[in-house]
Amino acid sequence: MSIGSSRVVSESAVISLAKWLEQIGVTACTAWRWRRKGWLKTVNICGRQYLTQQAIEEFNRRAAAGEFSQTPKVPKRKGVVCVMR
Repeated sequence: MSIGSSRVVSESAVISLAKWLEQIGVTACTAWRWRRKGWLKTVNICGRQYLTQQAIEEFNRRAAAGEFSQTPKVPKRKGVVCVMR
C-alpha cells in the first residue's frame, strides 16, 4: 500500500453489508435470511457486518450456478368456496 492520495485495493478489501445491499437492491431482512442459511458469509468488525470481495464472488458464483433456486410455493386460499352460477 502506498502513502498519499493513491490507494492500492487488495483482493481482501471489505465493503459494509448495508452498502452492498443498497447496491443490489435487497433488504436487510433478506440478507439476514441468506446469512442464516449460510449462503452469505460476513465478517464482524466492531459489531458491524462486512463482506469480503471473496465472499461476494463466491455468492455470485453459487447464485449463477443455481444453488439457491427453489420451486415457487403458491399459497392455498383458505375458506374460499368457488360457486359457479
